[in-house]
Amino acid sequence: MRLFVIAFLVVLTAFSCSSERQAQYHYRKALKHGLKVVQDTDTIRITTIDSFPVIINDSIVYEKYIAYRDTVINFQNVYVPTTKFQERIRYKERIKTLKIKGDTQVKIVKHEAKAKVKTKQVVKYRTSWWVVLIAFVLGFFLRFILNSSFFNRISLLLRYRNQL
Repeated sequence: MRLFVIAFLVVLTAFSCSSERQAQYHYRKALKHGLKVVQDTDTIRITTIDSFPVIINDSIVYEKYIAYRDTVINFQNVYVPTTKFQERIRYKERIKTLKIKGDTQVKIVKHEAKAKVKTKQVVKYRTSWWVVLIAFVLGFFLRFILNSSFFNRISLLLRYRNQL
């Protein structure tokens, strides 16, 4: 039984997909789903400064020689397609930015309209002082009511009242 399992594993590993086959499979699959490989070329000019000796009047003088060489560079731009989830996120971001721009424009228009109205009419805010006074008085009395000594005083008052 062991020999059969070992032989099966050897055959399985021998005929399984190699890394090259897997790479080709995934590359073809990506091309099918929208992968675009674009080969771009660019020309770069390389400047080199050379010097060579020249004998003039029994002295050695170095002459400078500037050479230009053009090289062509090939590079690949890979366009990877986005998933539905990534497209959804980009769409939401675009909508949010458009909404923010729209809100700011509306706020600017409203602010300009308010500025025109304020020049004609001054709005005064009136505070209801009765509400403030009632809240202050209630707070003052609640401080005494919620104190434990207040309950003790009431219980003593009731005891003395029953004794009389």
